[in-house]
Amino acid sequence: MRPLTPPAVAAYLDGLSRPPHPVLPRIRAEGLAAGVPIVDALTGALLHGLTRAVGATKVLEIGTAIGYSTVWMATALPPAALLVSLERDQARAAAARGYLAEAGLDDRVNIMIGEADRYLHKLAGPFDLIFQDGDKTQYAPMLAKLAPLLRPGGLLVTDNILWDGEVVPGFTDTPHKNAADTAAIAAYNAALAADPHFTTIWLPVGDGVAVAIRTSHE
Repeated sequence: MRPLTPPAVAAYLDGLSRPPHPVLPRIRAEGLAAGVPIVDALTGALLHGLTRAVGATKVLEIGTAIGYSTVWMATALPPAALLVSLERDQARAAAARGYLAEAGLDDRVNIMIGEADRYLHKLAGPFDLIFQDGDKTQYAPMLAKLAPLLRPGGLLVTDNILWDGEVVPGFTDTPHKNAADTAAIAAYNAALAADPHFTTIWLPVGDGVAVAIRTSHE
């Protein structure tokens, strides 16, 4: 499979990044060793930068895993801010809580365990930034529910929109990803591109990141 970014280029860019907390490289190493799906390091740096850029004080994350992306965003928040993170796996949520406590960030993060789509109607917005990295088959169905939770000018950031390039017909000779997930992500990309509530920037960072700016007040 062809990498989206040449490994030498990715390693060079990663070497230029300065993680905002020393626990991050260890979370990444332990996550990769355990086969836990976590964001690329450059995607983490992007999340940190975007959180700072919008002056976020209220963030929603869908898909905590073991808290790698959570720490990247939480380190960009002021002490009185709130990051709500949704995770359906209890063991991963427990690991994330441990890392956040170690980093001294647990005072601004609330991890909720359960299926994300069951929580959305209970959450009080508006959020400054929403990071979507949960169940890929739920990306498109959740889109209409996420837009009202964002303030105008807020960001909907979505990971894995390229799915190792498999959303691009003919890019991969032998697909390795689940076909249903691939179709779901392709459908989400098309829906987000056509959604009048957002202006979207598509970035080939990590496994592909969509940064959608909430432009509509409706």
